[in-house]
Amino acid sequence: MKLFNTLSRSVEQFKPITELKVGIYACGPTVYHYAHIGNMRTYIFQDILTKSFRHFGYCVQHVMNITDVGHLQSDADSGDDKLMLGAARENKTPFEIARFYEDEFFRHSRMLGIRRPDVVCRATEHISDIISMIERLITKGIAYLSAGNVYFNVEKFPSYHELGRLKLKEQQATDRVAHDPLKCNQSDFALWFSTSKYPNQVMKWESPWGSGFPGWHIECSAMASKILGEHVDIHCGGVDHISVHHSNEIAQSESCFGHRWVNYWFHCEFLNIDAEKMSKSKGEFLTVDTLTARNYDPLAFRYLVLGSHYRSPMMFTWKALDSATTALLKLRNRVLAIQKKGTVSGSTHSQHYDTYLDRFFGHLKNDLHTPSAIAELWSVIKADKLNDAERIDLLSVFDKILGIGLFQNDSIDSSEEYAPLIAARNAARSAKNWTEADRIRDLLLKQGIQVKDTKHD
Repeated sequence: MKLFNTLSRSVEQFKPITELKVGIYACGPTVYHYAHIGNMRTYIFQDILTKSFRHFGYCVQHVMNITDVGHLQSDADSGDDKLMLGAARENKTPFEIARFYEDEFFRHSRMLGIRRPDVVCRATEHISDIISMIERLITKGIAYLSAGNVYFNVEKFPSYHELGRLKLKEQQATDRVAHDPLKCNQSDFALWFSTSKYPNQVMKWESPWGSGFPGWHIECSAMASKILGEHVDIHCGGVDHISVHHSNEIAQSESCFGHRWVNYWFHCEFLNIDAEKMSKSKGEFLTVDTLTARNYDPLAFRYLVLGSHYRSPMMFTWKALDSATTALLKLRNRVLAIQKKGTVSGSTHSQHYDTYLDRFFGHLKNDLHTPSAIAELWSVIKADKLNDAERIDLLSVFDKILGIGLFQNDSIDSSEEYAPLIAARNAARSAKNWTEADRIRDLLLKQGIQVKDTKHD
């Protein structure tokens, strides 16, 4: 497996810390609101990554955190805790907000075919681990106490710039380091907030420095090292985490442990709408439920996402999703047509079979190049040199990784039970009863059946 490592800015041959084992830590959602489809794009690619490693024979431990406290509006230690804002918005407690949106995140993940991580850890359940790590940093003289808060001294970590290619002197005047009189240096970041700065915070724990709550960055370092150890194979996240969150994680972790913490940094690019980064802070945003409310199959969105490389920004449009929906239905119909021929038994060990298999997984080994893997899937559908048994077997193997539901029998031809609805819709259209025709069309769409009208209908 070759992966692009953000740390080196190059594609590298993956070498595990322990042979045939891989520990993967992923920054999970901050559960103050629904995850938008831009967030879910990142988790789809992490799903492809872990499934690929498993296919290649690795024992994978996939860990994802749930940020249910400590993530402020600004990554630079300013603003209010997002959980507090969510609680005020919905007149609930922060704990109620956190559990509700955590459940919603995993519901949406299931709809997108994303396997649940092996370990899901909540920040609020690891406060003692977080405090212990902060104490180690204070003992080493790298963190300091200021009016009840604890800060990491960035100047004590000379390679702070390495991941994000940052120039600290230029950072002084940016929003990222808004002035905080409690900091020795404005580039420093918080490890623990006490009541000295956030007296109205509801979620608090006792600590050696006063009653308070942890900073966002220290949470990931403490949980990842608690579960995966002090040396991690792969750390995943979005590109927006590089310059602040992940740079801070590296600084505090490597200062604490005294050695390289993560070997490979795996970052996914943004999903954009109208040339802007998708962000909850801009107001309205798209979720998986938005897609289903418009009668789209969530797996059509997954198919659309896999048609772009994870390191390339992706522009989302409804037209593109329409095209992905049509392509996915066509694939499923082709699979169904092959199955109905009754010729899917026989040998699946020809040279041609092996060639397609090797090419498909070769694309995934090449920095998870899913667009080429999707193209290989279509090649199998069209290949004359493969028998039907080979086609079905290859497509089944491919779909275990791609997860686009090729063998869902939800095409128009998959069951006679839809024939009466289709006939009723045709009759309504003939009678120019467009309201009834649209109602039946929407009913079919909810069952995964897309009906396209032509000028000849």
